[in-house]
Amino acid sequence: MLLGALVDAGADLGAVQRAVDAVIPGSVRVVARPVTRAGQRATKIDIEVLTDDLPHRRWSTIRELLAAAELAEPVRRRAVSAFAALAEAEASVHGVGVDEVHFHEVGALDSIADTVGVSAALHSLDIDSLSASPVAVGSGRVRTAHGELGVPVPAVVQLSTGWQIQSGGAGELTTPTGMALLSALCERCEDLPDLTLLASGAGAGTRDTPGRPNLTRVLVGTRAAATGNDHGEAAVIIEANVDDLDPRLWPGVLASLLAAGAADAWLTPMIMKKGRPAYTLGVLGRPDQAARLRNVIFSQTSSIGVRVRDAAKFALPRGWVEVTVQGGSVAVKIAVRKGLISQLEVEFDDVTRLAAQRGVAERVVLREAQIAADHAGLAIGAPVPDGGLRPGWR
Repeated sequence: MLLGALVDAGADLGAVQRAVDAVIPGSVRVVARPVTRAGQRATKIDIEVLTDDLPHRRWSTIRELLAAAELAEPVRRRAVSAFAALAEAEASVHGVGVDEVHFHEVGALDSIADTVGVSAALHSLDIDSLSASPVAVGSGRVRTAHGELGVPVPAVVQLSTGWQIQSGGAGELTTPTGMALLSALCERCEDLPDLTLLASGAGAGTRDTPGRPNLTRVLVGTRAAATGNDHGEAAVIIEANVDDLDPRLWPGVLASLLAAGAADAWLTPMIMKKGRPAYTLGVLGRPDQAARLRNVIFSQTSSIGVRVRDAAKFALPRGWVEVTVQGGSVAVKIAVRKGLISQLEVEFDDVTRLAAQRGVAERVVLREAQIAADHAGLAIGAPVPDGGLRPGWR
């Protein structure tokens, strides 16, 4: 339904199909068709399965597929974040390790198509940030592969931690994949913010319930500029002291926290009682992300307790410009202050990817990107390029 709403709002269905094909080539076709729900027009997305090869896929396998696929980095980042949230919720519900979570046959293809498709649609619409209203999760009971369950089902409950939810009616109104997309990709749960509306779209569900349009609506616009607010953005800092984790595991822990939506994650060496060397794990995130980030810490480290404190986050406007080098393009991340470039840095993940593709040293691609940035007029103190910045941060 979310994918249908984004396509209805103008997202390129061809770009969505290409992104899905990059992850699971030749497996599904993404089809859009106009429908009405309780008398309202909407776009219905159907995922048509094209293959008889329907294996169970573990989250670890899906993560590898996403890492290897030729995707724009914002698409990959959003897809990994949403799928990681889904896998962590399922792991918590079933009491297994997150890498042991598996998705059954068609369900795996549907989840991959939905998650990658929504991420590609957001990229197609050049969406920088998202928020969502309180979510109607439904009520009653639903039959699943694990038997009859109460609504909301356990995975939706887990994913809804920190989010405003309501019943909203009978039946299952929010699926685990849908809630994973919202909780992982949206910055906050809020009523409609002040914005200049540019486009809108409605995505339909399968059922047509009389008197209650079964659809999800998306509004696309530019936020009104904030005025007179010097309090910063609400944030939380989560910390844990850890002295008994194999150091080789820390890079994966930090990557998982970032994939779960953390704004930053870091380690600080320290000495604990009795002279034991240890690390303080620090995580910065939004207040509504605190529960999910705590879950990552508890599931992927040996910590048995964390501390959380409120903070305020002040960030310069930022974005990125792509520069062309041999074999492709590299993003140059830029921060802006008073209309001028105050910081810039070549995106090293792009450098690593191109260096591997070309079979050259990373320093070669890095130098080419720096020269290309200079030729494009990107320098500290220079004005923002005429074409502007792609919003967000890669």
